[in-house]
Order: sequence, then C-alpha cells, then structure tokens
Amino acid sequence: MPVKRTIIPNLRYRDAVPAIEFLCQAFGFEERAVFADPEDASMVHHAQLVLDGNMIMVSSVVDSEFAKVLTTVEEAGGNTQTLYVTLDDVDGHAEQARSKGARIFMEPEDQDYGGRSYSVLDTEGNAWTFGSYDPFAES
Repeated sequence: MPVKRTIIPNLRYRDAVPAIEFLCQAFGFEERAVFADPEDASMVHHAQLVLDGNMIMVSSVVDSEFAKVLTTVEEAGGNTQTLYVTLDDVDGHAEQARSKGARIFMEPEDQDYGGRSYSVLDTEGNAWTFGSYDPFAES
C-alpha cells in the first residue's frame, strides 16, 4: 500500500509529559499514541497527537544520532520555526488556551491577507499561530 504523503511536525520537549497534557488541554489535540520508556514514564520516545485529522509528533530530548541535529527553543535562544493551525473559532480557541495558562503574545486580530489569528507560546516556548485564514481555500 502506498504511503500517504504528508508533512508532520516533530517537536522536542525537555519535559514532554506536561507538554503533551498542555497541548491537549489548551490547544485541543488528542493523544493517538504515546510511547514512554518502560523504566522512566517521564521519557517519551514518540507520541502522536491529532487535531481535526492532522498530526504532530512529540518526543523528549534524548541523546541520539537524530537528536544531534535538533535543538530546543531554549537551546536555540528563540524559535527557528512556527506552526500555523487553521480553525474556525479563533477567539474561542484563544480563550480556551488562555484558560489553560497559555502565553498569548499576539491577541486575536483580523489580518490584512484575510482571516483572523492569534499567536501563543507552549510550555517550552514553541510559537504557534491559530487562524481562520486557509491558504488552501480557493480565492
């Protein structure tokens, strides 16, 4: 069977377990799978979180060949990428995130290019933007 071509962001967290909890409670993700170390439940080797049929993967910071090319926001001294998630109710989503302790750094506002969005940091400083502008929609 052919593989479904898709892009799945993979985020690393020093403290992945509370990060996963935050992403689910504040942003609405659901756990699809979480593979923790059997001897250390705080070490997440691989997790799959889904939102409206889309996925992100989450893992703990580990010492591996793959990890040698990765860095956390803290190690980089700031974000080197952001994630953009489309949704309908920007203001309601912002309030849900705020109620769970999210650090919103750009309040919901209408954008010149269309739609409405807000930007927020997760538990370890990764930047997310949630907006109603859909770049795939026909003009």
